[in-house]
Amino acid sequence: MPYFDIASAAPLHPVARQALQAALDEGWADPARLYREGRRARLLLDAAREAAAEAVGCRVDELVFTPSGTHAVHTGVAGVLAGRRRVGRHLVLSAVEHSSVLHTAQVHEAAGGTVAEVPVDRYGAVTAAGYADAVGPSTALACLQSANHEVGTVQPVAEVAGVCAEAGVPLLVDAAQSLAWGPVEGAWSVLAASAHKWGGPPGVGLLAVRKGVRFSPQHPADEREAGRSPGFANLPAIVAAAASLRAVRAEADAEADRLRILVDRIRRRVVRLVPDVEVVGHPDRRLPHLVTFSCLYVDGEILLHELDRAGYSVSSGSSCTSSTLTPSHVLRAMGVLSEGNVRVSLPPGTTAEEVNGFLEVLPGAVSGVRERLGVTEAVPPVAESESLELDALGLRCPQPVIELAAAIGRVPVGGTVTVVSDDEVARLDIPAWCGMRGHAYLGEAERPVGVAYTVRRLL
Repeated sequence: MPYFDIASAAPLHPVARQALQAALDEGWADPARLYREGRRARLLLDAAREAAAEAVGCRVDELVFTPSGTHAVHTGVAGVLAGRRRVGRHLVLSAVEHSSVLHTAQVHEAAGGTVAEVPVDRYGAVTAAGYADAVGPSTALACLQSANHEVGTVQPVAEVAGVCAEAGVPLLVDAAQSLAWGPVEGAWSVLAASAHKWGGPPGVGLLAVRKGVRFSPQHPADEREAGRSPGFANLPAIVAAAASLRAVRAEADAEADRLRILVDRIRRRVVRLVPDVEVVGHPDRRLPHLVTFSCLYVDGEILLHELDRAGYSVSSGSSCTSSTLTPSHVLRAMGVLSEGNVRVSLPPGTTAEEVNGFLEVLPGAVSGVRERLGVTEAVPPVAESESLELDALGLRCPQPVIELAAAIGRVPVGGTVTVVSDDEVARLDIPAWCGMRGHAYLGEAERPVGVAYTVRRLL
């Protein structure tokens, strides 16, 4: 069964498995102790730190291991904000950061700090100018992911780091999605990453803090990991994480070239094979193994189940599931279609046959979901009124858009259709539908119950 979701978690790399088994026998003792077992454990920890620091591109004494990538982000953000509190309490981040960054920002804001979000374009990319406008004399920290976890867009980290350096503001980079493919460029100040994204065991994160960055750990004092990550380190997992990072980086260039060809095939063919599909993310500045697309008139959760039944494990940033009524913050910030969203992230070793097989089953899966939701190729209706209002209250994504699509032909060109919906997703997907279908989105108006979204028919 092809597994196409390494953006969530990569299978354990064979090198990691070997290193883990060996370290369980050799690295169980306390590396802080001076007897032989402790010295042996210390040697393993030092070697792992050296290998990880080389891959990150930092000094060995700048890097510590944490219990997870999320822990690394939380520790990094909180530590720099506390260390630079005399400068100010202003935090700057992009609108598409990982939830670990956003949740830390929420805690900071609740404690009296201020947060500014830098907007992105329809590809999910920020600009250095956006950060230049956001940072100021009271900015303690800026954050930017190296590559987006939902759509794969690679961010201009080097340019943003230059802007931040000119303003005297440290830049924290969440490198979880990109570190397997190469070091992060630019003069970043703090970096966080997670081992299970590159085939290491879960429960290991990296946190690198450059010399000269003011940092104050926000937990009780602990002598381990330079005082930045308290508790007894999971040494066997750390050894395995460092070994697998070195292994995947040795293969990264060749594997990136090969996977980019397969991803390009998906990007080209999916829009030909499946009607009403939008491929999202930057077409060029993107991770080599990841592609995301959204399908009109599709329930994302049902589509993922159908693909799983067909033997393909993929994921989604879609809002169209029974577990949530809010759109993905990434897709919302980009202003693109959120319904029927599919993220494909190919692991190393993926074959052309596996990708071709996915493309063979995808059209039938999408068509089946649409039929189940009542989307059919019907005879175009006769225009019956200059304007219509549709009551979509209580209907969840993608049903309000399906109702709109069925009704647009009932008004003449120049006529309007208003959809009244209490689903927040409509605020994103109705304008996106207009862009895809060539109609004009006229805006929204609050109603006693729900919101009215008005569309003008242009075709």
